[in-house]
Amino acid sequence: MKIINTLQLMAALSLLLVSCGRGGSGMAEADYNVVPLPHQIETAEGTAFVLSGSTQIVFPEENEKMQRNAEFLADYLKLSAGIKPSVTATAPEQGAIILTTGLQHNNPEAYRIAINEREIRIEGASEAAVFYGIQTLRKSVPVGNYAQVSFSPATMDDAPRFGYRGSMLDVARHFQSVEFVKKYIDLLALHNINRFHWHLTDDQGWRIESDSYPKLTEVGSKRKETVIGRNTGEYDGKPHGGFYTKKELKEVVKYAEERYITIIPEVDLPGHMLAALTAYPELGCTGGPYEVAREWGVFDDVLCPGKEETFTFLETVLTEVMEIFPSKYIHIGGDEAPKTRWGKCRNCQARIKELGLKDHDGHTAEHYLQSYVTARIEKFLNEHGRSIIGWDEILEGELAPNATVMSWRGMEGGIQAAQMGHDVIMTPTNYCYFDYYQTQYTDKEPLAIGGYVPLKQVYSFEPAPEKLTAEQKAHILGPQANLWTEYIEEPEHVEYMLLPRLAAMSEVQWVQPEEKNYEAFLKRLPQLLALYGKLGYNYATHVLDVTAELKANFDTNALDVIFTTIDDAPVYYTLDGSEPDESSNRYEDKFPIKENAMIKAVAIRNGKKSKVFSEKVTISKSTYMPTELLTTPATNYDYGGTSILVDGLNGNDTNYKTGRWIGFQGEDLVAVIDLLQPAEISKAEVRNDVVTGDWIFDASEIIIESSADNKTFTPVIDQAVTDKHKDHWTGISTHTLNFAPVEARYFKVTVKSSLLPEWHPGKGNRAFIFVDEIRLD
Repeated sequence: MKIINTLQLMAALSLLLVSCGRGGSGMAEADYNVVPLPHQIETAEGTAFVLSGSTQIVFPEENEKMQRNAEFLADYLKLSAGIKPSVTATAPEQGAIILTTGLQHNNPEAYRIAINEREIRIEGASEAAVFYGIQTLRKSVPVGNYAQVSFSPATMDDAPRFGYRGSMLDVARHFQSVEFVKKYIDLLALHNINRFHWHLTDDQGWRIESDSYPKLTEVGSKRKETVIGRNTGEYDGKPHGGFYTKKELKEVVKYAEERYITIIPEVDLPGHMLAALTAYPELGCTGGPYEVAREWGVFDDVLCPGKEETFTFLETVLTEVMEIFPSKYIHIGGDEAPKTRWGKCRNCQARIKELGLKDHDGHTAEHYLQSYVTARIEKFLNEHGRSIIGWDEILEGELAPNATVMSWRGMEGGIQAAQMGHDVIMTPTNYCYFDYYQTQYTDKEPLAIGGYVPLKQVYSFEPAPEKLTAEQKAHILGPQANLWTEYIEEPEHVEYMLLPRLAAMSEVQWVQPEEKNYEAFLKRLPQLLALYGKLGYNYATHVLDVTAELKANFDTNALDVIFTTIDDAPVYYTLDGSEPDESSNRYEDKFPIKENAMIKAVAIRNGKKSKVFSEKVTISKSTYMPTELLTTPATNYDYGGTSILVDGLNGNDTNYKTGRWIGFQGEDLVAVIDLLQPAEISKAEVRNDVVTGDWIFDASEIIIESSADNKTFTPVIDQAVTDKHKDHWTGISTHTLNFAPVEARYFKVTVKSSLLPEWHPGKGNRAFIFVDEIRLD
């Protein structure tokens, strides 16, 4: 992938920048302000402890886990600093890093690091706790090749906020090797993450070897080709497949356990089962034939719960899964399971009749049939000492008695489950989905599913909402990052989407909310980025670029521009579209823009340029003018509010979630723009984003009205919009309305939505409309 290679080069460049030329022989100084930030750091006066080639790491005799911890630390220090201490069970008089358990604390993952001239002592409430102390110590060491590293006297007391700190990797859509999965686990360990949710089955591939059902991998692990882009109808013609043998799975489980990470396997049911149905078509309602999915989405063909052999299949496969994975939890999916086939299936309808299921409380009998599937599988797993996790769709119908809910479609499912007394893992898309874009400027990014989850948004996540009582908050086990891989094939791409957002998530998971501070986090991040580079991870470098805050100021009728960088590097900018360099304007403070401009800005560190920030500003008579919305935007799509419509900035044509678009559903957009004084207007321009697959359509009609007093409005122009498309499409519709000059102070703009057309799966429902800018001239 060309763009990934480019990003790797940029990551290497940024490593040079954040390392500031460290290296060679000499002494470096440890910095305890790491990610995630320890709960308490108390420094003291005195002589520093010096790490050198003669330092020894001491572990308790006959404690295999602690010996392994000691060996980990020795390897970590060798990699980071070029110094590898020896490992021993016999403590010297001085010059040792001593690992020990026995810390008295109510949190089993709590640890204390005490540093003085003679020793560094890491004491934990458990072996796992010591491991987290080791992670803190390794991250405090600057990356380089040193003869010595000094550690100033200090005491650090630390413990995680949440006991469940998760990260999910989907290997069903695109398979990843055992070697890379281990590298991924090492990445989780670096961030103090202790749960690896492994998504192993889906419509596009089955990845678990089964002795009882061998065709699951013989047939179900392979698809003949993969769709190009976002379900374009074009395919790459290249087979894709792969699976893990039981031996390999057990090897990975052991590798994770040694790093105090529990793997939670997911076998998604009853939906997302096309790969299994292709191998065993008798398990479906129609009997097939089926095909391992070549494209992405939700498919009508799911397991048939009307057939008893379906449950034989599930129980047998899950028994094999339990033999491999010792985790308390087994994730059974439960999401996106259409009931289309069940409604027509003779066997399913017989099962519904047998169980006496009825439409009830807004749910169909088929919804309750899925609840039956979930409850039956939960009972089976409970009998084997295991518990289930399911996506929040398992709330539809009746929630299984002991189920843990993974809330992904926002926070409400998790809140509801916690209020019902169920345990919850919070992973809402708008904070935790790392397959979403991490920058607004997606034209230079690898293809992603869409969305927009930047680093700052991840960091702002609060998994335990205030609306919950203290008792209900106790049911929030913790948050989790999710990485779905429909558009992510290469390991380097996986890393790019994870990093550095996983660093932000690690502070959400570990640090108490009152101790979080995003600006301080950014100051601590470069040291971790340097370690990413040393470890060979391909991380995204947006955080090293110029951050621009562009905000419409209705008091001055201008666009206020603020530039910042993570390390206060000097920023140079131009407004005429020319490439900025050190001879350009140097940014000092906020400045206004009142005319058309092409902003370009760059940070320059030691003669090296960051990526160039670029933004076009297009001014009209309505730009930066007071604007009132008379209708209410759709939930989650109001973003910056009314100012979006008149800020002079265009939205991205591939992503409506960047904050540049404002969305409406169920009602039209109606806005009144106050030009502050009468002005002659003869043209209006309205821009609509269209993503029909997401129910976002073009306007059906645009109406312009004028007024002298903001009370009585006179029609100016009414223009119908005809959408001639007969299939899905994505793009921007720019509507230009020309009319005889009208002089007025107030102009009302109405952008009408439409009904979804007959060819659309949601036909008859009101479409969304998304608008980014209204220009009057």
